[in-house]
Amino acid sequence: MLFTSEHEQLRQSIGDFIDREINPNMDEWEREGNFSAHVLFKKMGKLGWLGITKPEAYGGVGLDYSYGLVMAEELGRIRGMGVSTAIGVQTDMATPALARFGSDELRKEFLAPAISGDYVACIGVSEPHAGSDVAAIKTRAVKQGNEYVITGTKTWITNSTQADWICLLVNTGGGSKYKNKSLIVVPMKSKGITVSEKFDKLGMHSSDTAQIFFDNVRVPSRFLIGEEGAGFSYQMLQFQEERLFCAVCNLKRLETVISETIDYTSQRMAFGNPILDNQAVHFQLAEMQTEIEALRALTYRACELYINGHDATKLASMAKLKIGRLCRDIPFECMRFWGGQGFMSENYITRVYRDCAIVPIGGGADEIMLTIIAKYLGILPGQSQRPNGKNQ
Repeated sequence: MLFTSEHEQLRQSIGDFIDREINPNMDEWEREGNFSAHVLFKKMGKLGWLGITKPEAYGGVGLDYSYGLVMAEELGRIRGMGVSTAIGVQTDMATPALARFGSDELRKEFLAPAISGDYVACIGVSEPHAGSDVAAIKTRAVKQGNEYVITGTKTWITNSTQADWICLLVNTGGGSKYKNKSLIVVPMKSKGITVSEKFDKLGMHSSDTAQIFFDNVRVPSRFLIGEEGAGFSYQMLQFQEERLFCAVCNLKRLETVISETIDYTSQRMAFGNPILDNQAVHFQLAEMQTEIEALRALTYRACELYINGHDATKLASMAKLKIGRLCRDIPFECMRFWGGQGFMSENYITRVYRDCAIVPIGGGADEIMLTIIAKYLGILPGQSQRPNGKNQ
């Protein structure tokens, strides 16, 4: 992918903002277990960064996803995945379907304030019994007159305790589980919504995550995004941006782990020599960095397909699978090179190790990514189409 001077200016501006407005606060936000999404998002909204790829008619910048990719990659410099994930929910997970399929009225009411940072959004897909198996959700919206009445629950919802609205995947009919679902915008202040206490998680301490309960929640039928019954397809499209975001957002986070490990092992002495001088150490660090660069190239290629209107599902799934593996392996291996210091909570490597544990799970588990890739290769059991030797 070839980046223009505009891409690089955006990269520099976001990096400066992170250094000035976010990273100096990260340790405090991690200790407090939260950050003010409304305050941070409003600052970002004024700079146009919450709507880089969104339509200009609703306050967006109207650029293609390569600019969104640049922003997502820079967000990996944030020294806490909780904040970068919260931003990604706002830009790449809760709003793409609304921006693409929502009515003009609905976009003015909910997308525009999400782009400006006046509203915080969240995405409601996972349920206690349905995580990666999206089709198994049970939350239901029943049409009554000009309203939907919603009953059910969603869990592991990022931004849930601060959100102004949720992009909610619900069952709206019978028949095929892939054609009976819809996406509906639900204001979080609606009567009948209860939000649990914030979850105590292994990592991402600065991110608010909770369970949301819907007890006969009524919303106008005009809050439906696009067509009724098309929600599963819309959510699959949203997953493309979510998985690209997940892959590219963690590249610089892992590179920081490697660079800080190099700094530490070059100074820490063992048996009269720097730890870095051990071949087992510097060879492994070199291989890790190679894996990151390979994934960067894959993610950029997936982005090129996406912005040119091609199906990027296979490559986006490969990128999501690979980042999950690297997020599991690189922090752990680097942490070992720090010895006892690597086990200390105040060490950034330890924070990344905790935060990264979610990457092979959230947005579709590794096994789901493998299933999607196998499907595109035509090698799933029972598929009528089998590989024919041609590139796919």
